[in-house]
Amino acid sequence: MNTNKKGLKLTYLSTCLVSLFSSQGMAADKNEQIDSANASVIERLAVTGTRQAYQGNFSPLETPQSELKIDLEALEDAGALNLNQALDLSASVARQNNFGGLWNSFALRGFVGDENLPSNYLVNGFNAGRGFGGSRDLSGIESVEVLKGPRAALFGRGEPGGTVNLVTKRPTFDTQGELKLSVGSFDTYRADIDYTTPVSDDVAIRLVGFYEDAKSFRDTIETTKQGFSPSIAWNINDNSQLIFELEYSDQEVPFDRGVLAIDGELGLIPESRFLGEPGDGPIEADVLGHQLEFIHDFNDNWSVLLGANYRDTSLEGFATETGFDGVIDGEVNRFRRYRDYDAQYQVFRGELTGHIKLGGLKHRLIMGVDSDRFENDQVVLRVRGDQYINVFNPVYGAYPLPTSTSNTDRIEIQKSLGVFIQDQISITDKLDIRVGARFDDYEQTLNNRLSDTKSKQSESRISPQFGIVYEVYDSISVYAAYGENFRPLSGTDSNGDGFEPNQSTSAEVGVKFTLNDGALFGTVAVFKVEQDNMLVVDDPTVFTSAAIGEAQSKGVEIDMNGELTEDLTLWLSYAYVDATIQNSFFDANFGFNVDAGSSLLNIPENQVSLQLVKSTELYGKAAKYGGGLVYVGSRNGFFGTDFKLPSYTTARAFVDVDVTKSFGLRAEVDNLFDETYYTNSFADVWVQPGTPRSVRLTGTFKF
Repeated sequence: MNTNKKGLKLTYLSTCLVSLFSSQGMAADKNEQIDSANASVIERLAVTGTRQAYQGNFSPLETPQSELKIDLEALEDAGALNLNQALDLSASVARQNNFGGLWNSFALRGFVGDENLPSNYLVNGFNAGRGFGGSRDLSGIESVEVLKGPRAALFGRGEPGGTVNLVTKRPTFDTQGELKLSVGSFDTYRADIDYTTPVSDDVAIRLVGFYEDAKSFRDTIETTKQGFSPSIAWNINDNSQLIFELEYSDQEVPFDRGVLAIDGELGLIPESRFLGEPGDGPIEADVLGHQLEFIHDFNDNWSVLLGANYRDTSLEGFATETGFDGVIDGEVNRFRRYRDYDAQYQVFRGELTGHIKLGGLKHRLIMGVDSDRFENDQVVLRVRGDQYINVFNPVYGAYPLPTSTSNTDRIEIQKSLGVFIQDQISITDKLDIRVGARFDDYEQTLNNRLSDTKSKQSESRISPQFGIVYEVYDSISVYAAYGENFRPLSGTDSNGDGFEPNQSTSAEVGVKFTLNDGALFGTVAVFKVEQDNMLVVDDPTVFTSAAIGEAQSKGVEIDMNGELTEDLTLWLSYAYVDATIQNSFFDANFGFNVDAGSSLLNIPENQVSLQLVKSTELYGKAAKYGGGLVYVGSRNGFFGTDFKLPSYTTARAFVDVDVTKSFGLRAEVDNLFDETYYTNSFADVWVQPGTPRSVRLTGTFKF
């Protein structure tokens, strides 16, 4: 991003913060005027208990869909600092091509989202994850929810296999704070702060932020990341609440396509080998987002939620990337690109929830309307050829920086309006039926400024959902669900035309259960997802895509988490996924046929995440220790070829001790056995290696 853009964002951020602290001061002055006899502190529920949008009021056993909630304790036990690490706790989620480390990309139940954009996710139920703000840090995140299966009837325009929802940390009316300082391998230094306090009987604030400076096991790579997420909550009265949250982050991350295979073989160059140009400098990714929610309870049965979200993101910088001709005489050719991406995403929604009795049956209803507008502005300059580098003995800066020419210059605007309703009907005390539908009216406009052409398309669609859940015993329920989904697709084909929306159907059956007097919760599910008009990258050098037809994913999932004993907790997630293309097609860019039945990219058949944590005492101090492992099976590493990424298992271990009531120490080791592994790829020349063994020491100060 240019300096003027960054200055505007920082000025706006400063204005928001001044307003926040001004309101704090005014609230404090007003509070001082209250008579002491009436100023006793009233016990209040933490604001973090606010109902999530689209969720309704359902216990896990009466929800006819599979869900996995990764709470703060599980995230901290796993040492997760970013969204990728959090999602490793769900075996249903597979890592995908991460755009040189610049965004989150993941597949859920075998299907990735739009290949031209980062994977979309929700924030507090908002469709708020679109854009180019860099990989999502977990600073300010209370929990991560993996919502599997058909969700379009409520969430709308989502991913075929399900969606991910981030629940943010919100103000509470208990004053508490925490400062974490970490030092780790590869000269990694990080600071996190989290402070919440009431400023009056009705207003509370929360200030969350982080700063990270790190080198890498990758040659020449150094990153700087920082973020700040303040929020304020106002309990207007006993029935109404207003919450505002701000999201700001700035990341400087060099574009890194990883390593390459030589004649299909990985490991012939070290995992540390960087094949770009350090002189390109880092890519800068920025976010400035706002989220406002108003919640009002009409009575014990009915409530309304009104919300708005606006998120401005950008990504800008140079990158030199390996080409696709392979290694010849020890050298690989490269091309250089300059990217300037800007995106604005705004969402509005209104939602009414409640329950009534009709015909002697209880109906739990969620109904509402939402709209969103996504503006995607991309400018890319590129130069090809004559930038060879020796992969065994690289010499950086051997060529003068070439002058780039325009490669992409377009703006895309997607608009949509949705109306939705869901009714869960209690037929008996043990049997519930869920029915729902969503109507979407969608419009996409594409303005190709490079060719001076414009196109426009629109679509209206109804997405139904059906579910049934039966409580066999107090601790066991069985369920089945079916849903349909459609998702707009970004980008253009080789002719500059847009795409028809992706369409999918999803069905699942499962069993939910609790053990150990409810302390341990589990789900076993069998699913099948089919989609039409699946999109893949056609030519990655010119940013065109191709719709290749039909794909299918089917499999089995097992999730179990909770307490085995009072001092031993278990986290287990397993998934078997068979994801394949259902029709043959010719890949014009790479010049080969892709056969029906070919596996989808980066999807392992088997994946496991396991974690055990033991609470104990160490020299009279409260402590806990534990460890975990992640197993990922072999995967297709280059769509339409026989190149595969090998399977891997990584292990981690930690010990956490409360030295005093206000100070704790944590030591952890990741990749305990120093496994060589590869997390994802786009092709055999763009392969992301995993981090070698690393250690981190963290001191936590509570106040």
